[in-house]
Amino acid sequence: MSYRARSADPSPSVAEGVAAVEDKIQLTAAAPARVLLVEDEADIRELIRYCLAHAGLEVEEAHDGAEALDKLRVWVPDLVVLDLMLPGMHGLEVCQWLRAQPDTARLPILIVSAKTSQADRALGLAMGADDYVTKPFSPRDLLKRAIALLPRRQ
Repeated sequence: MSYRARSADPSPSVAEGVAAVEDKIQLTAAAPARVLLVEDEADIRELIRYCLAHAGLEVEEAHDGAEALDKLRVWVPDLVVLDLMLPGMHGLEVCQWLRAQPDTARLPILIVSAKTSQADRALGLAMGADDYVTKPFSPRDLLKRAIALLPRRQ
C-alpha cells in the first residue's frame, strides 16, 4: 500500500485553511513584511490593502507612479504590488526604474492589471515583474502570490 493510500488526505478547504494559518504565522513571526501598493483606483487599492494587511503585512500606498518613486527613494519594501495603467507614469516605467536601481533591482514585483492579453503579460514579465495577476482577481489568489514572492524571513 502506498504512503498516499495510507495517509488521510485533508479536503482542499482544510488544506487551504492550514496553509493560510501557516502563512500568517510565518509573516507575523518576524517583523511584518512591508509592501508598497501602487494602484490608482481607490476601491481596488482598498481591497488589496485589506487582504495584505489582514494577513499581517505592513502596507504603504501610492496612488500613481511618481508617488511610488518618491516613497521608494526613502525606504525599500519587501514587495511591490503594481498596477500598470497609472496616471502620469505608466506602471512599466516604474518597473523599469525599480530594476535599474541597485537597492531595488532584486525587489519582487507583482503586477495587478486589467490588461489581460498574453502579450501584455509577457511584456510585464519581460520588463522585470516576477508575477502578473489580471483583474478581476481572487483576493485569496492575490494574497497567495504575494506571499510566495516575499523573501524568506528568519
